[in-house]
Order: sequence, then C-alpha cells, then structure tokens
Amino acid sequence: MLDGYGCSYDALKDLTTVYNFLDRCPDRIGMTKIAPPHVIAYSGIKPEDWGLSGFVLIAESHISIHTFPEKRYLSLDIFSCKPFDVEDAIAEVVRTFDVHHYEHRLFDRGSEFPHSIGESSRLVDLDRFRVVSERPFAS
Repeated sequence: MLDGYGCSYDALKDLTTVYNFLDRCPDRIGMTKIAPPHVIAYSGIKPEDWGLSGFVLIAESHISIHTFPEKRYLSLDIFSCKPFDVEDAIAEVVRTFDVHHYEHRLFDRGSEFPHSIGESSRLVDLDRFRVVSERPFAS
C-alpha cells in the first residue's frame, strides 16, 4: 500500500495517465493482466474530494488507485499473492505521478495459501478431522 503526497495535479486529474499507469504496471512488476484497466471520475461530498479511481485485475489479484488532485494525494494498493519488486513499483508511481514524498506498507498475506491441489486436499482433510474430533458425542 502506498500513500503519495505532493503529487502532480495534472497527472492526478488525467484519466489517460491513470489508465496508462494501470495498463503497464502489471507487466512491469511481472504480473498477469486478465482484463483492461477501468478508470472512472468521481465527485466527493466536499468539492475538493473529486478525483479518479481505477483498478486492473491481475491473475495474482488486483491493483487499485484513488487520486485526489486538489489535495495532490494518491492512494495505491497492489494486492498480489506473488512476490514482486516493491522498490521498482514505487519508482514507477513516483515517476508517473511526480510524487514528492510517500509512505508505504508491505503486508504478507496468504501465508497458508495452498499452492497445489495436493496441499489443498491435505489441509481440507486435516480440517475435517479437527471438526469431527471436536464434535460432542450424541447421547
């Protein structure tokens, strides 16, 4: 997850810039795009909260972005079950949106995600055994 501050107003408000970023980002970080990006403009309750939101579906999950041009801010999530070069992804965001400073957080998710059918079957069998063994006996 990345929060970008002091970004380019022009880049944040430009639908084509956001679309192109989402279109090339999966290839750049070694992911598999499974649908074209979708980007929409929105208006917030407060006039200064308008911006663009977009996402691209990847086989590994998704990439999403929300821009707030008046606040020169963006929020980006790259959610992936596959490792990728985080520093390269950050460099692309910084370059595309002229980010002056940012905060980012990296979370490991799916640490027990079974990567094979055999592993899935073993986990399901273990879970079934646990449920059956914990069930109280009928009287």
